[in-house]
Amino acid sequence: QVQPVESGGGLVEPGGSLRLSCVASGSIFSIKSMGWFRQAPGKERELVATISSGGTTNYADSVKGRFTIARDNAKKTVYLQMNSLKPEDTAVYYCRDFYMGSWGQGTQVTVSS
Repeated sequence: QVQPVESGGGLVEPGGSLRLSCVASGSIFSIKSMGWFRQAPGKERELVATISSGGTTNYADSVKGRFTIARDNAKKTVYLQMNSLKPEDTAVYYCRDFYMGSWGQGTQVTVSS
């Protein structure tokens, strides 16, 4: 199996926090660039954050200062820490393995009171 597997989504109130996790497949995780995307109902999938093999990060303007992407090469896992969540962050969040060209199945994040 080459598909990454996400977890950690759920329902949270505005201003709350969630941490998403994505476990990648294969034995060469350390050289992979990884990313998080999201897709809200009726909208196109959009980039949220990326992290290179060297740890360089990139964020969408809409999440800068609130979200943090990080990686643990020993666990073959990439994380997305989401703070100060807003209703407009509601979406299905997908993990992207750029090296394998694969997507995870997605995890739902709902921000609502």
